[in-house]
Amino acid sequence: MGLRDLDCRDRRVFLRVDFNVPVDGDRITDDARIEGALPTIGVLREKGAKVVLASHFGRPKGGPDPKYSLKPVARRLSEKLGFTVPLAGDCVGKAAEDAVAALKPGGVVLLENLRFHKGEEANDPAFVAQLRRLCDLFVNDAFGASHRAHASVDGLPRALGGGTAGMLVQKEIDAFRAVLESPKRPFVAVLGGAKVADKIPVLANLVDKVNALVIGGGMAYTFLESLGIAVGASRVERDLLETAAEILRKAKKRGVEVLLPSDHVAAREFKADAEPYAVAKPDIDDGLMGLDIGHASRRRYIARIETAGTVVWNGPMGVFEWPAYAEGTRAVAEAMARCKGTTVVGGGDSAAAVAQFGFADDVTHVSTGGGASLELLEGKVLPGLAALGGTHA
Repeated sequence: MGLRDLDCRDRRVFLRVDFNVPVDGDRITDDARIEGALPTIGVLREKGAKVVLASHFGRPKGGPDPKYSLKPVARRLSEKLGFTVPLAGDCVGKAAEDAVAALKPGGVVLLENLRFHKGEEANDPAFVAQLRRLCDLFVNDAFGASHRAHASVDGLPRALGGGTAGMLVQKEIDAFRAVLESPKRPFVAVLGGAKVADKIPVLANLVDKVNALVIGGGMAYTFLESLGIAVGASRVERDLLETAAEILRKAKKRGVEVLLPSDHVAAREFKADAEPYAVAKPDIDDGLMGLDIGHASRRRYIARIETAGTVVWNGPMGVFEWPAYAEGTRAVAEAMARCKGTTVVGGGDSAAAVAQFGFADDVTHVSTGGGASLELLEGKVLPGLAALGGTHA
């Protein structure tokens, strides 16, 4: 059953959202996550639900901390909805129960930070029972928290006998199912980032599904060294050299094309203002560390991405936060935007990169959850989706 089929008139709907927005003091610097929840809030209000919003915010030490109050979020949400959204004094107990009891159909209340209670992250049954007293139905629109088996994501929907995906979460489910279950071919995975260790489960899952693996970022140097290519002072995870070699052997056996950097932008120091050196060969001299892919590698990667039927991208090609080492990541973002196939950006740094370079509106889907999207690409079932039951998992 989808959100629009939910019978929720005059019923209390616990809407788990992800309002963990960046702030400078009490000023919100990016309200995209608040904006992203508005469609689901709107549908529930139209259907006459009493909407109980809940989110974590920052990392308080398991107790109330004014620094991590959701007050700035309540203010911004009120501005966007055009009416005052009250912030309950707590997320459980009398303060929360009184705030929910005051709701009328179509009304909205925001509970205080869920992480003010240790029971949230512990998925404590007693804390779940307190949340259960606040609601009749559960809707998950917090994809970015759905890989965590926390009380408000996992325990509560199970206590309620299941739940429904919000519009944001449903969009994520649909995007990743299309990629992982029925991709248009050729299917290309672009993987980058600093460490191979972070991507081994993704590589192990995708090597059985894709037609090509495009590898960049710091993790590429472990793969290059596993092939006997000199990488200078570049970061290498020596304990994973054999793992990298095995992935390459498996790819070759399955006929999966693997693209690794054939040239580099390197530096003598890991610093934003370090002088960049163009290395026009696969080997990197001693004393130099690779910080981005080079011109020839960019051309090869662009050609493979632009002709794909499906592309999923997770992880930058270099230290894209530093202008001298951003061009490889920019090239991938631009190629994703030009690709006529289905293009999915898997959250985290990749999502930040497509936004930074102005291509977010030109790809099929940009995930709102870095950790959650990574676990989906690994082939895992997310606790927050499994707890909804039905076809959501």
